[in-house]
Amino acid sequence: MATLLIVHHTPSPNCQALFEAVVSGATTDDIEGVRVVRRAALCATASDVLAADGYLLGTPANLGYMSGALKHFFDQVYYPCLDETRGRPFGYYVHGGNDVTGAVRGIESITTGLGWRRTADAVTVTGAPGKADTEACWELGATVAAGLMD
Repeated sequence: MATLLIVHHTPSPNCQALFEAVVSGATTDDIEGVRVVRRAALCATASDVLAADGYLLGTPANLGYMSGALKHFFDQVYYPCLDETRGRPFGYYVHGGNDVTGAVRGIESITTGLGWRRTADAVTVTGAPGKADTEACWELGATVAAGLMD
């Protein structure tokens, strides 16, 4: 069975709504043979990353960058996972008050360095998430999970 690891930092109701939509999409009944593992960014380990077949990342944009929690996750797993996880699929979502550019740039830079392959468009949301935003997150979760089905 394939494993999808969702690594997230969810400090606000807006981030929580996006996270729940991603999880709902990844665990919809149409997805078979994929186990979904959720880890808070400060708790996710290199072992979690190595045991997974694909990844979904979620973060707020704080002061123009990804959250410190997600950056800490990347700092902890980068070298232990660098060679073993090349080519693995991933997707991500970012929520910001008014700008997510720096957070997107940071995630793209680090995942490029890891050699991960983005398999779905990123979802970026500024302000309070609307129905279209949560639907996009649902699609993100479903798309990345479906890509892991045998």
